[in-house]
Amino acid sequence: MAKNDAPAEKTSRLKQIRSAYKLTRKSDPTVGLVLAGIFLGIVALAVAGGLLVGPLLVWIPLGVALGFLAATIVFGRKVEKAAYSQIEGQAGAAASALQTLRRGWNVTPAVAVTKNSDIVHRVVGRPGIVLVGEGQASRVKNLLTAEAKKHSRVAGGAPVTQIVAGKGEDEVDIRKLTKHVMKLPAVMQPSEITDLLQRLKALDAVRPQVPMPKGPVPTSLKGARQAMRGR
Repeated sequence: MAKNDAPAEKTSRLKQIRSAYKLTRKSDPTVGLVLAGIFLGIVALAVAGGLLVGPLLVWIPLGVALGFLAATIVFGRKVEKAAYSQIEGQAGAAASALQTLRRGWNVTPAVAVTKNSDIVHRVVGRPGIVLVGEGQASRVKNLLTAEAKKHSRVAGGAPVTQIVAGKGEDEVDIRKLTKHVMKLPAVMQPSEITDLLQRLKALDAVRPQVPMPKGPVPTSLKGARQAMRGR
């Protein structure tokens, strides 16, 4: 089974990388030339180093490896930039960013949605409960306050942090959202998080189901990052 799974996994990864490249090329048509230039430039420097101090058999493989590494790093940054550019301004963009959080974080998109497309997403982790709102600033703040009160009743003393995603004053840019969440003080132990999630299930069970605004939550950011991480 493992032998059969390996080629499929490799094919899936190549498809992700190909999709990430196509996404990036839409916003940055020169990405291919830039990556090729970085790779070839480093290889050329390695060849020059080999000719000067030798031996070439050592310098050329080193140049290829370093060139590939540098091109991969630059590609990853360009993919992320392109993905953020694509999702910014869309309903659910913050959820798409939050879903790239790694293991140890529990993300629930759209725990509250209004007819005006104001949305609150929930993240649970070592900092406790983090409520992230997106939409029109004044309306979202009111929605966040209401949700914070509901969550505080079942939080059992766990902190409830409110964040507004956006570019205004006292808001967190979507490009910095995950880093901002990850930098919040870690105050809870894994066992406490498990208990907290159980209490939140009770809260979710009694609230009416709220649909996301029309249109799918953008997922290109998550797929792009997975491709760059080889997952």
